[in-house]
Amino acid sequence: MIAIIGGGICGLGIGWRLAQAGEDVTVYDRGVAGMEATWAAAGMLAPQAEAEHGEEALLPLALESRAMWKEFAAELLAVTGIDVDYREEGTMVVGLDRDDVEHLEHRFSYFQSLGLDVQWLSGYEARKREPHLARAVGGAVYSALDHQVDNRKVAEALRSAFVDAGGTLKENVEIIGVATAAGRVSAIETADGSIETDTVVLAAGAWSRKLGGLPETSRPPVRPLKGQMVAVQMEPQYPLIESVIWGPGNGVVPSIYLAPKSNGRLIIGATVEEMGFDIDLTAGGVMELLKLAWDMLPGIYDLPLVESWAGLRPASRDDAPILGPTPTPGLILATGHHRNGILLAPLTAKAISDFVRQGEVGSSIKPFLLDRFEKAVTANV
Repeated sequence: MIAIIGGGICGLGIGWRLAQAGEDVTVYDRGVAGMEATWAAAGMLAPQAEAEHGEEALLPLALESRAMWKEFAAELLAVTGIDVDYREEGTMVVGLDRDDVEHLEHRFSYFQSLGLDVQWLSGYEARKREPHLARAVGGAVYSALDHQVDNRKVAEALRSAFVDAGGTLKENVEIIGVATAAGRVSAIETADGSIETDTVVLAAGAWSRKLGGLPETSRPPVRPLKGQMVAVQMEPQYPLIESVIWGPGNGVVPSIYLAPKSNGRLIIGATVEEMGFDIDLTAGGVMELLKLAWDMLPGIYDLPLVESWAGLRPASRDDAPILGPTPTPGLILATGHHRNGILLAPLTAKAISDFVRQGEVGSSIKPFLLDRFEKAVTANV
């Protein structure tokens, strides 16, 4: 039996691919599957608009996974009947004042240096594409290839697809630790006792590092990074925007984004806070989100505020995922995806399920093995 610890989008995706291949696989979740970081996300698939200095090594992985999403969404629809709201209107990054636009021009040049397919828009052109944007918008970068999904529908679809393919889902079961024998995985430990297994995929997001019994050499350096978010309700037939829109932020909200869903729900996010496992909403966080969103899209002022929540991104030391085998035979990692868990889900599912079945590390994930942190320390000595 293959045990997957964590029933988020990556754990369920890996489980689905393994179950499809006829493997005996069980996904364990400490609560309800898909209700942690996967549920809290915004569903953006935007590696171009979100490209950052210092993360160039991550870009090929992100672009490869984005290219898999359309087929991934169509397959989920075919096997479950659940439409995950894959939308192709594109993503726009806007600047409001002179400093914003100048900074955005530098980002546009950086995008071009990476060979990304993006377009510069004047303020007029940006408002022509999205007429409800603030008149203060002075320029924008438009990425037609950066899309989005409804992450909550994806979780629902993956849960159904996994079980229908023959996988076993165990919810409200906290895995206390992993047991080893002769240096390799031998079992997982629950409050009700041990379950023998020689293969464990650790996909527990921000909680991955806390799992008991992990040898220190195989413990992933993952920490929680808090994000507060809100949602307002638009008229589905008359949405204020159709593209995902990014705009300038501040210290608490580095960049504000607006992600419209087909049911009229408009997601506004997100704060970035080093607060451990705290997921309390704060008045200041919600205020900053609404103020920054209103600066960019004034029409939200009269919309109903329908939801507010906080989630925990699983962030690694270099903000890139940790994928593949560890020094402990039988222990495989699929964690540390930070803000890219939804985007990287199809590739993670394929790469990790392939490794479990074939024992070979795919070329896409070789730069993201756990041993890169050890190599970095050695290189600095």
